[in-house]
Amino acid sequence: MTSMTLDDLTIRIRNAWGADTCASEDLPKWSRQNPARGQCGITALVVNDLLGGDLMLGEVHVDGERVDFHWWNCLPDGTEIDLTREQFGAHEVVTAGQVVRRPPEIQRYREEYEVLKLRVLAAQSAPQ
Repeated sequence: MTSMTLDDLTIRIRNAWGADTCASEDLPKWSRQNPARGQCGITALVVNDLLGGDLMLGEVHVDGERVDFHWWNCLPDGTEIDLTREQFGAHEVVTAGQVVRRPPEIQRYREEYEVLKLRVLAAQSAPQ
């Protein structure tokens, strides 16, 4: 992974998203026009696997009420990256994030996470 840039990783992750990697509760809102929808948790885990750093967690609010959570990354150098922020509409507000400890075992959305990670790694090894 050392030779892959953040831009390369971003392209590979975004190309790897699909309905089969979307969180089930977000599937009705997922589309090819909004492929980032429901991808934040597993995307943050894959970025963490490949680049290290911390997982960030914020709340998603609509009309002042929490309706969901949102995940992104803080890299070891302190740079925050959020590859799925564009999934939200103007009416959805993401609060400031807090660093959360990575779970020792991925239980929720494990299959979707494994599919996304395999696709990203396969794209990494494919000739450019």
